[in-house]
Amino acid sequence: MKKAVSYIYEWLDSAVFSMFAVILLFTFFFGIVGVEGESMENTLFQDDKLIISHFNYTPKQGDIVIISRNHENDKDMIITDFNKPLVKRIVAVGGQTVEVKDGKVYVDGKEIDEPYTKTPTDNKDMDGPVEVPQGYVFTMGDNRYGSHDSRADDIGVIDERYILGKAIFRIFPINEFTKF
Repeated sequence: MKKAVSYIYEWLDSAVFSMFAVILLFTFFFGIVGVEGESMENTLFQDDKLIISHFNYTPKQGDIVIISRNHENDKDMIITDFNKPLVKRIVAVGGQTVEVKDGKVYVDGKEIDEPYTKTPTDNKDMDGPVEVPQGYVFTMGDNRYGSHDSRADDIGVIDERYILGKAIFRIFPINEFTKF
């Protein structure tokens, strides 16, 4: 009987420690986010689940990031649509200039290679080149015709403080597991 109680105690101790470790990891280092909408097709699809990390993250061009939808853009407008995060790709970081011409995206005057895009890029509300201020990023969805992103006046450039994290893995659907 004493052996059984000892075994149960050790099992419970391990279970509690494991749960505590997982809670700490997902509180301070990782998160899970679901993809909603078609703006990142053909890279990500509706209901895909992503593991994101915000620990020691510095935004880089090409990263897929999750942005709080309750952000203020450079035009002091607030986006509050359903309070769900946006999943977008960083096209340019602070100090770079973005321009869309003839369905292509140029950063600092050079066309960027975007094999992941579903459709050519349209200008939306952009009237010419956009200079991205330091501490901000310019984002777009991979499905350019189906994406509401930094090209739109009501979103604009995104303050880096509103980036919840970078996509590290797609974990669902399981057969589509991907490391980014």
